[in-house]
Amino acid sequence: MLTQTLRRLEAHGLIRRHVYAEVPPRVEYELTPLGATLIDPIHTLTEWASANGDLVDPPRVLSDRDSNGLRRGRA
Repeated sequence: MLTQTLRRLEAHGLIRRHVYAEVPPRVEYELTPLGATLIDPIHTLTEWASANGDLVDPPRVLSDRDSNGLRRGRA
């Protein structure tokens, strides 16, 4: 899964991959200038999630209950 994600980020121009001809093999990744533009928005989203995570979770739990407050079975 990590490899797929890294390949997608590379394909979209957000990271750069550098392979070293060594034994054992070594690969390094770095943000491209385009990828670096995501640092501030991701930081802001992380702060929002930290501040509001408790408010987001309860509605999800409530949606698993029926009108009598009993948990519904999962399919």
